[in-house]
Amino acid sequence: MLDGEYLTEDPGPDTQAGGAFQRAKSTLRDWITAGGPFTPDAGRYHLYGAWNCPWAHRVLLTRAVLGLEDAISVSIAKPRRTDQGWVFDAEGAYADPELGALSLHEVYARQAPPYTGRITVPVLWDRQTGQIVSNESADMVRMLGAFGGSDLYPEMLRPDIDAWNERIYSGLNNGVYRAGFARTQAAYEAGFLDVFATLDAMEAQLGQTRYLTGDTFTEADLRAFPTLARFDVAYHYAFKCNLRKLVDYPNLWAYAREIYAMPGVAQTVQFEIYKQGYFSPSEARNPLGIVPLGPEIADWTAAHGRG
Repeated sequence: MLDGEYLTEDPGPDTQAGGAFQRAKSTLRDWITAGGPFTPDAGRYHLYGAWNCPWAHRVLLTRAVLGLEDAISVSIAKPRRTDQGWVFDAEGAYADPELGALSLHEVYARQAPPYTGRITVPVLWDRQTGQIVSNESADMVRMLGAFGGSDLYPEMLRPDIDAWNERIYSGLNNGVYRAGFARTQAAYEAGFLDVFATLDAMEAQLGQTRYLTGDTFTEADLRAFPTLARFDVAYHYAFKCNLRKLVDYPNLWAYAREIYAMPGVAQTVQFEIYKQGYFSPSEARNPLGIVPLGPEIADWTAAHGRG
């Protein structure tokens, strides 16, 4: 979008010299806080997401873990984008009950001053001002804590949480994209090696502690989960992150199943939709858009044995 006008031509992934993938930064970054212009009031905000987007998954997970389903409503975009970007049906499960939009860029077009940038999910919409509060998922995960419930960012653990967040983002959350969207062999190998170095570090940590920062489930665990949920069904194949699968890591696999078993979490996971999204038509990665029938999905409901 340029000055509030949607451009149908997809610019493709951002790349640096050497063919390395570089994620564009989010630019709408206001904050929900008591006493500020955006206050944590139930019913004030509406979330735009997509099942197959891991960044939107972060926020949908936070909404579920904190029990905010009744406080923050949601619209889910269709699994596959079109030349209009993220789109909605006129009715049904993929409709937008909030604004009746048929594409997400219609929501961005309401922004003042006129928005310039990529049209991405998630988006947190403020009913009171008729504006987007944020399109940065990491900020949303943190700011939803203002609504109360479990503290995912306890003060005593913040240094450890911040360290894991940084490592997981670079090496895993974005690492799989650095491998999958690489334009050179060297860039692919750098992303690939970071992915498995991060998974190995997590596996070692989870051999010592129940969660990444100790005995408490925190934001670091929540931010890791969307990538773990997609790993075997999508990233292992579509993004060539194929050294090992999640199920090959005993501690990580049990840890992921424990999180999956938490109230509300399983409802945010859509394995078949992940395949549709990651095997969608792509000139570089999947020019024919053929979605594989496999793999057979491991049993995420099996007892995790972690107490």
